Amino acid sequence: MTDWTSHTARARNWFETLRDNICAEFEAIEAEAGSNARFDYIEWDRDTDDASDGGGGVRGAMKGKVFEKVGVNVSTVSGAFSPEFAKTIHGADEDPTFTATGISLVAHMANPHVPAVHMNTRFLTTGKAWFGGGADLNPPLPYEEDTQAFHAAFRATCSKHNPTYYDRFSKWADEYFFIPHRNVARGVGGIFYDHLECDDEDAWDRNFAFTQDVGSTFLDIFPKLVRKRMHMPFSEAEKTQQREWRGRYVEFNLVYDRGTLFGLKTGGNIDAILMSLPPDVTWS
Repeated sequence: MTDWTSHTARARNWFETLRDNICAEFEAIEAEAGSNARFDYIEWDRDTDDASDGGGGVRGAMKGKVFEKVGVNVSTVSGAFSPEFAKTIHGADEDPTFTATGISLVAHMANPHVPAVHMNTRFLTTGKAWFGGGADLNPPLPYEEDTQAFHAAFRATCSKHNPTYYDRFSKWADEYFFIPHRNVARGVGGIFYDHLECDDEDAWDRNFAFTQDVGSTFLDIFPKLVRKRMHMPFSEAEKTQQREWRGRYVEFNLVYDRGTLFGLKTGGNIDAILMSLPPDVTWS
């Protein structure tokens, strides 16, 4: 079995670099809006049942004039899944030990005309090694031109790596980010991928390059959408619509989201896991 330790370190370094670049860009947007909001960074260690090092992460959070609440987390953890949970994880059915490193971002915006967004990329090793992730747009007040721009950016990125990726991964996002009990989509989609397996060095290089480009594409397209909408006037009725939409977001993340379940099942930091929840929500 391949020792993926150095690969995990390389992936972690990239996720930390991406975090730093995203946070700097978001702080620049706040400054353009006349705000001095900055990210606060809180380190956390994963609790284990013994004296072993289970890893941990850094939770970055900011509340500002444009970003009502945004979290950007990077974590690197290791350990063993419970026998029952291992059955649900790719490659862990025979060996429950794992390592996982990744970045997870959720932004809830003050102006309801600015779309909320989610982005996550990760590298996991169990009995197999693979990349997963994606990004999806979640506007309370959708604009078709914003949706098209977001999808076009990721379509171009996917096409650079594999002509089948965009059709496969955008469909996967539509299917995954869906709320069955409401019979509605969580947002307007994007891409979602998982289990891009690394059987050898060539596969690692190929999948890592794609995952890096997903992060870079997000960093390019989302700030453009924010700057386009952040100064638009909005009514109290539109703010109410945003709060009600956020309720759907909460329902998905607490009932269906795999990342939330993974964090809770592996002893992750509760505040980091639940940073995806919006600050101000209404259920009508």
